[in-house]
Amino acid sequence: MSPPLCQVAALTLDLDDTLWPVWPAIQRAEAVLHAHLCAQVPVLGERFDIAGLRTLRDAVARKYPEWAHDFTRVRRHSIALALQQCGADPTLADEAFERFMAERNRVDLYEDVIDALGALSMRYPLLAVTNGNADLQRTGVGAHFRGIVSAREFGVGKPHPTIFAEACRRLGCEPAEVLHVGDDWALDIVGARAAGLHAAWLRRPDHATTAEPAPAEAEAVWVIRHLGELVDRLAGAA
Repeated sequence: MSPPLCQVAALTLDLDDTLWPVWPAIQRAEAVLHAHLCAQVPVLGERFDIAGLRTLRDAVARKYPEWAHDFTRVRRHSIALALQQCGADPTLADEAFERFMAERNRVDLYEDVIDALGALSMRYPLLAVTNGNADLQRTGVGAHFRGIVSAREFGVGKPHPTIFAEACRRLGCEPAEVLHVGDDWALDIVGARAAGLHAAWLRRPDHATTAEPAPAEAEAVWVIRHLGELVDRLAGAA
């Protein structure tokens, strides 16, 4: 039984691993970050390799679970900590983090994204809802969106229902009028449906799934392989 998507008046979309594969961008960004830090503080390269900086970042995340919604704060703090442990000025973390973010936002969009966003944004208002720290404008897709609700800005992330409620408020829609699209079953699909939104689960063939829901659960949402399929299904539901 598919959801009654003819009622949909607006869409919310996840970003990482929905519009682009996130790990290639993160890996490039970590390499740029490490090279920059080593150039600024050569001793840091002797103490930390790229994996070592990632391990330190993970340690910071564990130490400060209250920062779980704020990847920027965790990453920036871990850079400052690495510098401090090497006897360097921790304020150098500001420039280093900007180098990281410039590369983190140099994403490789999935090939279906530009055409699909163009078609969807002509028909619906689009709002991004993300737990990550990507910048819509810097990634090149900002023109298609009315805005973004990020976990960092809002203070809580998916799957908490309040972030979806905030997205609906900004769109001026009731939850039953909004379709959320994302790749993560637990964060995107379960979270959106618990908040009263419709949901479309994006399962790209080349992307490992995060979960295997029960068949009865999956029947309540549209399962799509690419965003072009979503465009076609929404056109058919009109």
